[in-house]
Order: sequence, then structure tokens, then C-alpha cells
Amino acid sequence: MPNQSYLKKNIALAWPLALNGLLMQSMLMVDTLLVSPLGEIPLAAMGIAATLVAFIMGIQMALANGSQLVLSRAIGSGNKQALTKGFWAGLIINLSVALIFWLALHLGDQAIVTALADDPKLQQQIISYLAISKYLVLFTAITQVIIALFNSQGKSKIPLQGYLIEMPINAILSYLLIHGWGEFSGMGVEGAALGSLIAIVIRMSYLSLCLKADQSLQLSLNQSMPALFNSIRLHSKEIFPVAVNVTILQIGISVYQLLYSQLNINAYVAITLVMPWLRAGTQFIAAWAHSSAISISQAIGSRKLDDLSANVNKSIDVAVAISVICALLFAGLSFMLPNIYPDLDAETYQALSLIAPLYIFLPIVRGYNTVHGHALRALGKTTSVFKINFIGQWLISIPLCALLILYFEVSIFWAFAIQPFEEIVKALPFRQLARKSLKEFDSNKAETLMYD
Repeated sequence: MPNQSYLKKNIALAWPLALNGLLMQSMLMVDTLLVSPLGEIPLAAMGIAATLVAFIMGIQMALANGSQLVLSRAIGSGNKQALTKGFWAGLIINLSVALIFWLALHLGDQAIVTALADDPKLQQQIISYLAISKYLVLFTAITQVIIALFNSQGKSKIPLQGYLIEMPINAILSYLLIHGWGEFSGMGVEGAALGSLIAIVIRMSYLSLCLKADQSLQLSLNQSMPALFNSIRLHSKEIFPVAVNVTILQIGISVYQLLYSQLNINAYVAITLVMPWLRAGTQFIAAWAHSSAISISQAIGSRKLDDLSANVNKSIDVAVAISVICALLFAGLSFMLPNIYPDLDAETYQALSLIAPLYIFLPIVRGYNTVHGHALRALGKTTSVFKINFIGQWLISIPLCALLILYFEVSIFWAFAIQPFEEIVKALPFRQLARKSLKEFDSNKAETLMYD
């Protein structure tokens, strides 16, 4: 039977992670509300630039999530030297990647913006926003690795506290910088970028102070350069497939959106309205999957493998239960959407009704796959997880979606049905791989993961 303390520990880890995810989604909506009075061009500029920066941050978060598994194993083993090496390797890798993206935005902003927008006024607004927001990627790199360290210790409340500090500061500063106060007339869309930058610097400072105050950590870098480079090399080998996997999935979501834009306007609006709710609702499933991966990694580090299979299976059971609850909430949402968005065309309401069974069912199968993916990464099967996701999305589902929309010109129901279909395609390979991996996992496999 799975240890009850495993479930309690996961719950204690998961709820701050879920709230953190919801707050991140909420902040994006707040920024949009603050900029919307400026008009369509500033709003479009912020939307395009913020999407670009968010894409980079998604990669940084994926790298940090990979580092989180390494750090969790070190925590489980009680090896403070391994924890120090893992932290610095993760920080150097994430900062290096951030610097590459910063240079790309700094040197290639004109070329990037020209490819994304045709209107000269819109281009100038995007460039103005990026001129400030490009620095976010540097501070995010540091912040995400510190968050990964706290999460690996089971201290997920500290990152949540950091975000609770950042969010109101971001909202107040952005409002004042966008619209001005007194004799200050405001900076427009640049104010939104500057408000976010100041707020994340404050959050990073808070997390750094918490890190310094944690007496259980000894993060002084005392190892030789060859040893550090070797640690970075091995660390990179594990976490870059995680980042590639997330990047491919992010691009896939964008491709889906481009394909859906080829549907009639009412169908596209219906999907656009539903997607933010789907992202917000599945934060609880993602948080549980993350907490499960941390606990599994800690168990591997401590070599406590007797309950590993039982605990993984319990994580899957709980994930399915959370997914079912999310599905029931989405069922309730389907009745509330006309009240939330009261001024839409009748055709848009009809499109929302058509896809309701699909977005109600989607969290169940997606939650099942999400927890499998995180558990398998914790077991060292990152590359295999990438292969399943790539084949299911890019070789099967996206080509099928393109064929249905562009050639057969199907209705919104069949176009949107590809998303749950993709998850169904991936579910059996994930389950088979999990069973095989758990059956084969032993102390020797655990030892190969403890390279620091």
C-alpha cells in the first residue's frame, strides 16, 4: 500500500504550486485589462511582444523543472555537495540560455518584429515593449532556478509568497506607469513592461534573501572548474530534453491556433474564449504532477524504492480524480459562458455548445498523460516522453487537424476533437512505458541518475 505520508507531502507541495500557476494566468489577464484603454494598437503590441517573451520564459521554466528533478534527488540523498553542484549547474545553464535569448531580442528585434507585424505603428510599439521586457528573461532565469531549489526541498510556499508580493506591486506599478499620475502622463505600453520588470526584480530579491536565510543550505561553490564543467555537461544532458519537449508542445499549441484561425470567425472566437479557462483549470493537475515528480525524485535519491510503484500508481489515481473534478467544473462552466460573455453572436454560442463535450472530456485524458509524463521524467525517461509527445502531436494529430480543416473543411466539433484525440493516442504508450519502467527500476538504475 502507498505510504499515507507520501500523499500528504504531495498535497502540501501541490496546492502552492497550483495557486502560483493560477496567479500567473491572472497577471496576464490583469496586464491586458490595464493596457486595453490605450486602444487596439498598444493592446496588440503588448499581446504579440508578451507572447514572445512568455514563450522564452516557458523554455526557462522547463529547464528549471528539469533541474528540479536533479535537486530533488540530491535532497533525497542528503548529499549537500550534490545539491550545491546541481544548483550552480542549473543556474549557469539557465542564465546562459537566457543570455542567448536576450542577445537575439537585442540584436534581432527589428527583424523579429517585421516578421510578426506589418503595420509600422504596431511594429514601433512592439519594439518599445521588447526594449524593456527583454530583461525579464535574465531575472527569470535566476528566479526559476531558486524556485526549483525551494520546491525540491518541499518548500513550495516560499515561491508562492514571492509571487503574492510580486503580483500587487506589478499591478499597481504597471497602472501608474501606463496611465501616469499627477504631472506624469504615463509611458503607455512601455509602462506595462517596466512595471513587470521592477516587480520580478523585487520577487528575485525576496527569494534570494530567503535562500540566504536558509541555514540548511550550503551553496558556496568550492569545486574545481573541470568538476563544475562535468556537472554542467551531465545536468544539460538531462534537462535539455525537458526543454525541447516543452518547446515542441508550445509550438504545437500555436500551430493548432493557426489552424483554428482558418475556421469561420465564430468558431475561432469560441475556441479563443475557451482556451484561457482550460489553461487555468488544468493548473491543479499540473501542480499535482510536479509534486509527484519531486517526491519520486526524492525517493530515488534516498534509495527508498520499496513503495515506488505503489506511490506512482497512487499519484496517477489522484491525478485522474482531480481531472474528473476539473471536468465537472468545466461542465458547469459550459452553462455559465453565455452569462460571462453576454454580447456574442448566436453562431458563437452555438459553436461553444458544440465543443462543450470535448473541453469537458479533455482534462481527464490530459491529466492522465500529464502525471505519467512527469513520473517518467523522474524515472529518467525524459527522451522517451519526448518521443511519445512528438509522435502523438507532430506526426499524427497536427497533420490530421490540418487535413480536416484545410482539405475537408470540417465543422468546429471535428477540428477541436483532435486535441482530446491527441491525448488518447498518447495515453496507451505512456501507460505501457510507465509499467515497464517501474518493473525494471532498481538500485542500479537509481545510481545512474545520481551522477553528482
